[in-house]
Amino acid sequence: GNQNLTLITATGATTTQTGTDQTNVSGRGLIVVLDMTTVGTGSVTLTIQGKDAASGKYYTLLAGAAVTTNSTNVYTVYPAATASANVAANSPLPRTWRVLVTANNANATTYTVGASVIL
Repeated sequence: GNQNLTLITATGATTTQTGTDQTNVSGRGLIVVLDMTTVGTGSVTLTIQGKDAASGKYYTLLAGAAVTTNSTNVYTVYPAATASANVAANSPLPRTWRVLVTANNANATTYTVGASVIL
């Protein structure tokens, strides 16, 4: 069935936060939610990455836009998704994936990132 995950909990973060590798057992896609609760003058960009099994290198499945307001942001990677820049990618979820939240400046932000792997 579907799998719900807490990926990153950042409190007063001033640096890039890298989620751990996640193993996709049987999901076709993914919904990721970045809930920015304290942005102040900070800014972050969320990226969903796949991992190449042969080289171990990460590649971008979806890169969001910079988040500069307190807001809830939803990102979708799914083979039947209607592609939309910074929001949705029409792609299957690979076996190994992770989420990266890049700090665009050194100003503190507080947020959580959760995900649901979907069939």
